[in-house]
Amino acid sequence: MGRVEMDQPEELRKRFAAEHGRRPRIFRAPGRVNLIGEHTDYNDGFVLPAAINFYTWVAVSARPDRTLALRSENFPGLAEYALDSPNNHRRHEWSDYVYGVALTLERAGKRLGGADVLVAGEIPIGAGLSSSAAIEVATGYALLENSGQPVERAELAKLCQLAENEFVGVRSGIMDQFISCFGRAGRALLLDCRSLDHRWVPLPEGLSLVACNTMVKHELASGEYNRRREECETGVHLLAEHLPQVRALRDLTLADLEKYGASLPPVVYRRCRHVISENSRVLECVQALADDNLDAVGALMADSHRSLRDDYEVSCAELDLMVELATGIPGTVGARMTGGGFGGCTINLVRRDYVDAFRSIVAEKYRQRTGRAPEIYVSGAADGVGEIDPRQ
Repeated sequence: MGRVEMDQPEELRKRFAAEHGRRPRIFRAPGRVNLIGEHTDYNDGFVLPAAINFYTWVAVSARPDRTLALRSENFPGLAEYALDSPNNHRRHEWSDYVYGVALTLERAGKRLGGADVLVAGEIPIGAGLSSSAAIEVATGYALLENSGQPVERAELAKLCQLAENEFVGVRSGIMDQFISCFGRAGRALLLDCRSLDHRWVPLPEGLSLVACNTMVKHELASGEYNRRREECETGVHLLAEHLPQVRALRDLTLADLEKYGASLPPVVYRRCRHVISENSRVLECVQALADDNLDAVGALMADSHRSLRDDYEVSCAELDLMVELATGIPGTVGARMTGGGFGGCTINLVRRDYVDAFRSIVAEKYRQRTGRAPEIYVSGAADGVGEIDPRQ
């Protein structure tokens, strides 16, 4: 979703009430950055994301029929869907994410009531901060609560992922929806994307999460994201001829790849090498954080970016420049691209006392080199989806 100024949930309540004549319930779900573990989630691997305090907000109120009436403060128009006459036709607009989730929840046996819904997003679109998962999770949670249905967060994450895969058409992994459901303030989340086992990892005091937006927008549905996934699946298929127990790249080591990878097409070999090495980097990073070894964290983030640039080929000149600029600034612990790639944001771990100087230097040097004015977002690690207390 595009960014709007939304300091108080009460403002959204007032705007909803002015249109519908009744006071709604308010829910929100966060975007995310991924500290390390890129393009590993759909390979059954490990990831280390953190939710951020940029949100999609949802105002919802029940209506007597089984119609969803959807409005957005970021896009014009009203989108209406009759739940008793479901269809699989996308409108190729923002409401696809909401209706896709509603349709998937219904097919999973979650009977939904009708609802008037107003959405307000403050997560920049196309920046790699997972605005799509945030709207899926926020509206899914809100529609379940509105319908008196119990909410089980892991199930909600899986159903939102299914909606994005099958209705929207992006073959994303589970990470984005999962962290939007399970984020916790002050912590990153180590997630095993196969078993969904997870644990929260405390982040060091005095560090900020700083996302630098290159202002180059990616579009995952354009095909490159899906192509990378197909290349990984090709690698698994060919390597399983030698190692029958292999179900995903998660099951391989670099030694396995060296021993059996000669038959792989060169590009598939590089894709596999990135994913296998990235899984190791995630686990090493978790240990480095536990040891308060920030030098090791920074080195692992740098290795991750190089691998994404050279082996997975999802970086771009602007992302590479952002990482280069950040790396030389005092107070920077680590920098790498985050998200699907082909533009979007870098994630930087920056010592809090240096954040203002970091923002100023990066913005000016990036503008000088590219002619673009970047947007830079500073956040701590935030809580996941939930309802806002009506007294707030």
